[in-house]
Amino acid sequence: MGFWPFSGGKTRQSHPVFARNHSYFENIDQNRPLSEYNFVVFDTELTGLKQRRNEIVSIGAVKIRNLHIMAGETFQTLVRPHNITEATEGTFIHRITPQELVSAPRLKNVLPEFIDFCGPSLLIGHYISLDVGFVNNAAKKIFNDKITNPCIDTMRLAQVYTETYWQQFHDHYNSHVSYNLGDLSKLFALPVFPEHDALLDALQTAYLFLFLTKKLGQHGLVTLNDLFRAGQNLKKYF
Repeated sequence: MGFWPFSGGKTRQSHPVFARNHSYFENIDQNRPLSEYNFVVFDTELTGLKQRRNEIVSIGAVKIRNLHIMAGETFQTLVRPHNITEATEGTFIHRITPQELVSAPRLKNVLPEFIDFCGPSLLIGHYISLDVGFVNNAAKKIFNDKITNPCIDTMRLAQVYTETYWQQFHDHYNSHVSYNLGDLSKLFALPVFPEHDALLDALQTAYLFLFLTKKLGQHGLVTLNDLFRAGQNLKKYF
Protein backbone atom coordinates (compact mmCIF):
# COMPACT_ATOMS: atom_id res chain seq x y z
CA MET A 1 0.00 0.00 0.00
CA GLY A 2 1.39 3.41 -0.97
CA PHE A 3 1.72 6.47 1.21
CA TRP A 4 1.90 10.15 0.50
CA PRO A 5 3.42 12.97 2.59
CA PHE A 6 1.61 15.91 4.06
CA SER A 7 2.55 18.81 6.30
CA GLY A 8 4.11 17.91 9.61
CA GLY A 9 6.48 15.26 8.28
CA LYS A 10 3.97 12.42 8.79
CA THR A 11 2.48 10.08 6.22
CA ARG A 12 -1.11 9.34 5.29
CA GLN A 13 -2.40 6.15 3.73
CA SER A 14 -3.20 6.46 0.03
CA HIS A 15 -6.90 6.54 -0.81
CA PRO A 16 -8.08 2.94 -1.42
CA VAL A 17 -9.90 3.95 -4.59
CA PHE A 18 -6.57 4.07 -6.41
CA ALA A 19 -5.59 0.55 -5.35
CA ARG A 20 -8.89 -0.71 -6.74
CA ASN A 21 -8.38 1.28 -9.91
CA HIS A 22 -4.91 -0.15 -10.50
CA SER A 23 -6.08 -3.72 -9.90
CA TYR A 24 -8.74 -3.51 -12.61
CA PHE A 25 -6.24 -3.07 -15.43
CA GLU A 26 -3.29 -5.24 -14.47
CA ASN A 27 -4.18 -8.01 -16.93
CA ILE A 28 -6.69 -6.51 -19.33
CA ASP A 29 -7.47 -8.59 -22.42
CA GLN A 30 -7.44 -6.29 -25.45
CA ASN A 31 -8.66 -8.93 -27.92
CA ARG A 32 -12.31 -9.11 -26.91
CA PRO A 33 -15.09 -7.55 -29.03
CA LEU A 34 -15.79 -3.94 -28.11
CA SER A 35 -19.32 -4.85 -27.02
CA GLU A 36 -17.86 -6.82 -24.09
CA TYR A 37 -16.18 -3.79 -22.49
CA ASN A 38 -17.70 -1.15 -20.26
CA PHE A 39 -16.87 2.45 -21.10
CA VAL A 40 -17.17 5.79 -19.34
CA VAL A 41 -17.26 8.82 -21.59
CA PHE A 42 -16.25 11.95 -19.71
CA ASP A 43 -15.43 15.60 -20.12
CA THR A 44 -14.13 18.37 -17.88
CA GLU A 45 -14.60 22.11 -17.84
CA LEU A 46 -11.49 24.05 -16.86
CA THR A 47 -10.37 27.51 -15.81
CA GLY A 48 -7.80 27.31 -18.62
CA LEU A 49 -5.56 24.88 -20.48
CA LYS A 50 -2.36 25.07 -18.40
CA GLN A 51 -2.12 22.17 -15.95
CA ARG A 52 0.33 23.91 -13.62
CA ARG A 53 -1.92 26.91 -13.22
CA ASN A 54 -5.50 26.03 -14.15
CA GLU A 55 -8.05 23.80 -12.46
CA ILE A 56 -11.09 21.62 -13.07
CA VAL A 57 -14.43 23.30 -12.37
CA SER A 58 -16.79 20.61 -13.64
CA ILE A 59 -16.82 16.90 -14.51
CA GLY A 60 -19.52 15.13 -16.50
CA ALA A 61 -19.65 11.47 -17.50
CA VAL A 62 -21.98 8.83 -18.94
CA LYS A 63 -21.61 5.05 -19.09
CA ILE A 64 -21.72 2.84 -22.19
CA ARG A 65 -22.50 -0.85 -21.81
CA ASN A 66 -22.93 -3.37 -24.65
CA LEU A 67 -22.30 -0.41 -26.99
CA HIS A 68 -25.41 1.38 -25.71
CA ILE A 69 -25.53 4.67 -23.81
CA MET A 70 -26.84 4.13 -20.28
CA ALA A 71 -28.83 7.35 -19.98
CA GLY A 72 -29.63 6.77 -16.32
CA GLU A 73 -26.01 6.21 -15.28
CA THR A 74 -24.36 9.60 -15.29
CA PHE A 75 -21.94 11.59 -13.17
CA GLN A 76 -22.10 15.37 -12.96
CA THR A 77 -20.63 17.82 -10.51
CA LEU A 78 -19.21 21.29 -10.20
CA VAL A 79 -15.82 21.56 -8.51
CA ARG A 80 -14.68 24.46 -6.37
CA PRO A 81 -11.20 25.57 -7.50
CA HIS A 82 -8.68 26.97 -5.06
CA ASN A 83 -8.65 30.26 -6.93
CA ILE A 84 -12.27 31.37 -7.38
CA THR A 85 -11.19 34.63 -9.03
CA GLU A 86 -9.28 32.75 -11.71
CA ALA A 87 -12.46 30.83 -12.57
CA THR A 88 -13.86 33.98 -14.15
CA GLU A 89 -11.39 33.54 -17.04
CA GLY A 90 -13.34 30.59 -18.41
CA THR A 91 -16.85 31.82 -17.63
CA PHE A 92 -17.44 33.20 -21.12
CA ILE A 93 -16.77 29.69 -22.51
CA HIS A 94 -18.39 27.27 -20.07
CA ARG A 95 -20.82 29.77 -18.49
CA ILE A 96 -20.05 28.55 -14.96
CA THR A 97 -19.89 31.58 -12.67
CA PRO A 98 -17.71 31.95 -9.57
CA GLN A 99 -20.92 32.29 -7.54
CA GLU A 100 -21.95 28.77 -8.59
CA LEU A 101 -18.57 27.38 -7.54
CA VAL A 102 -18.45 28.82 -4.03
CA SER A 103 -20.57 26.02 -2.55
CA ALA A 104 -19.28 23.25 -4.85
CA PRO A 105 -17.22 20.37 -3.38
CA ARG A 106 -13.44 20.36 -3.55
CA LEU A 107 -11.66 18.07 -5.99
CA LYS A 108 -10.25 15.99 -3.11
CA ASN A 109 -13.83 14.88 -2.43
CA VAL A 110 -14.92 14.66 -6.08
CA LEU A 111 -12.04 12.58 -7.47
CA PRO A 112 -12.65 9.43 -5.38
CA GLU A 113 -16.35 9.56 -6.26
CA PHE A 114 -15.57 9.95 -9.96
CA ILE A 115 -13.01 7.13 -9.94
CA ASP A 116 -15.51 4.86 -8.17
CA PHE A 117 -18.11 5.78 -10.80
CA CYS A 118 -15.70 4.74 -13.54
CA GLY A 119 -14.86 1.44 -11.85
CA PRO A 120 -13.29 -1.04 -14.32
CA SER A 121 -14.47 0.90 -17.36
CA LEU A 122 -12.27 2.17 -20.17
CA LEU A 123 -12.30 5.94 -20.54
CA ILE A 124 -13.39 7.77 -23.68
CA GLY A 125 -13.05 11.46 -24.45
CA HIS A 126 -12.51 13.94 -27.25
CA TYR A 127 -8.89 15.07 -26.97
CA ILE A 128 -8.90 12.84 -23.90
CA SER A 129 -5.25 13.46 -23.09
CA LEU A 130 -6.25 16.95 -21.90
CA ASP A 131 -8.95 15.72 -19.52
CA VAL A 132 -6.98 12.75 -18.19
CA GLY A 133 -3.94 15.00 -17.85
CA PHE A 134 -5.84 17.38 -15.58
CA VAL A 135 -7.37 14.51 -13.58
CA ASN A 136 -4.02 12.83 -13.02
CA ASN A 137 -2.22 16.08 -12.32
CA ALA A 138 -4.74 16.80 -9.57
CA ALA A 139 -4.62 13.20 -8.32
CA LYS A 140 -0.84 13.43 -8.06
CA LYS A 141 -1.02 16.67 -6.07
CA ILE A 142 -3.78 15.53 -3.72
CA PHE A 143 -3.17 11.78 -3.34
CA ASN A 144 0.27 11.24 -4.90
CA ASP A 145 -1.33 8.70 -7.21
CA LYS A 146 -3.04 8.44 -10.60
CA ILE A 147 -5.71 6.51 -12.48
CA THR A 148 -4.64 3.80 -14.93
CA ASN A 149 -7.76 3.27 -17.07
CA PRO A 150 -6.97 2.59 -20.74
CA CYS A 151 -8.19 5.55 -22.80
CA ILE A 152 -9.70 5.99 -26.26
CA ASP A 153 -9.66 9.36 -28.03
CA THR A 154 -12.64 9.94 -30.31
CA MET A 155 -10.68 12.62 -32.16
CA ARG A 156 -8.11 9.96 -33.02
CA LEU A 157 -10.85 7.51 -34.02
CA ALA A 158 -12.35 10.18 -36.27
CA GLN A 159 -8.98 10.55 -37.97
CA VAL A 160 -8.79 6.78 -38.48
CA TYR A 161 -12.30 6.71 -39.92
CA THR A 162 -11.65 9.70 -42.17
CA GLU A 163 -8.52 8.11 -43.60
CA THR A 164 -10.24 4.74 -44.01
CA TYR A 165 -13.22 6.34 -45.76
CA TRP A 166 -11.30 8.63 -48.08
CA GLN A 167 -8.92 5.88 -49.15
CA GLN A 168 -11.87 4.66 -51.22
CA PHE A 169 -12.08 8.01 -53.02
CA HIS A 170 -8.49 9.00 -53.78
CA ASP A 171 -9.52 11.73 -56.23
CA HIS A 172 -11.83 13.37 -53.68
CA TYR A 173 -9.59 13.24 -50.59
CA ASN A 174 -10.56 15.94 -48.09
CA SER A 175 -7.59 17.08 -46.00
CA HIS A 176 -9.52 19.91 -44.33
CA VAL A 177 -11.89 18.01 -42.05
CA SER A 178 -12.52 19.80 -38.75
CA TYR A 179 -12.05 17.49 -35.78
CA ASN A 180 -13.94 19.77 -33.41
CA LEU A 181 -16.52 17.70 -31.53
CA GLY A 182 -19.47 19.78 -32.67
CA ASP A 183 -18.31 19.88 -36.29
CA LEU A 184 -17.87 16.11 -36.41
CA SER A 185 -21.32 15.58 -34.92
CA LYS A 186 -22.86 17.78 -37.60
CA LEU A 187 -20.80 16.13 -40.33
CA PHE A 188 -22.05 12.68 -39.31
CA ALA A 189 -25.64 13.86 -38.69
CA LEU A 190 -25.52 12.99 -34.98
CA PRO A 191 -27.64 14.62 -32.26
CA VAL A 192 -26.12 18.00 -31.37
CA PHE A 193 -26.13 19.35 -27.81
CA PRO A 194 -25.12 22.76 -26.40
CA GLU A 195 -21.34 22.96 -26.08
CA HIS A 196 -19.13 23.51 -23.02
CA ASP A 197 -21.34 21.66 -20.56
CA ALA A 198 -19.33 18.72 -19.21
CA LEU A 199 -22.19 16.21 -19.12
CA LEU A 200 -23.64 17.24 -22.49
CA ASP A 201 -20.18 17.17 -24.07
CA ALA A 202 -19.70 13.67 -22.66
CA LEU A 203 -23.04 12.62 -24.14
CA GLN A 204 -22.08 14.20 -27.48
CA THR A 205 -18.82 12.27 -27.41
CA ALA A 206 -20.65 9.04 -26.57
CA TYR A 207 -22.78 9.36 -29.70
CA LEU A 208 -19.66 10.04 -31.76
CA PHE A 209 -17.86 7.03 -30.28
CA LEU A 210 -20.73 4.66 -31.07
CA PHE A 211 -21.00 6.00 -34.62
CA LEU A 212 -17.27 5.57 -35.23
CA THR A 213 -17.05 2.09 -33.73
CA LYS A 214 -19.97 0.96 -35.90
CA LYS A 215 -18.36 2.37 -39.05
CA LEU A 216 -14.89 1.08 -38.24
CA GLY A 217 -16.35 -2.31 -37.38
CA GLN A 218 -17.50 -2.54 -40.98
CA HIS A 219 -13.82 -2.29 -41.94
CA GLY A 220 -12.75 -5.10 -39.59
CA LEU A 221 -11.85 -3.07 -36.48
CA VAL A 222 -13.87 -5.00 -33.92
CA THR A 223 -11.65 -5.44 -30.85
CA LEU A 224 -10.03 -3.03 -28.44
CA ASN A 225 -6.63 -3.98 -29.82
CA ASP A 226 -7.85 -3.19 -33.35
CA LEU A 227 -8.68 0.37 -32.29
CA PHE A 228 -5.41 0.87 -30.45
CA ARG A 229 -3.36 -0.42 -33.37
CA ALA A 230 -5.29 1.68 -35.88
CA GLY A 231 -4.59 4.80 -33.86
CA GLN A 232 -0.88 3.98 -33.57
CA ASN A 233 -0.54 3.24 -37.28
CA LEU A 234 -2.44 6.31 -38.45
CA LYS A 235 -0.58 8.09 -41.24
CA LYS A 236 0.53 11.63 -40.53
CA TYR A 237 -2.06 13.34 -42.70
CA PHE A 238 -3.38 15.50 -39.88
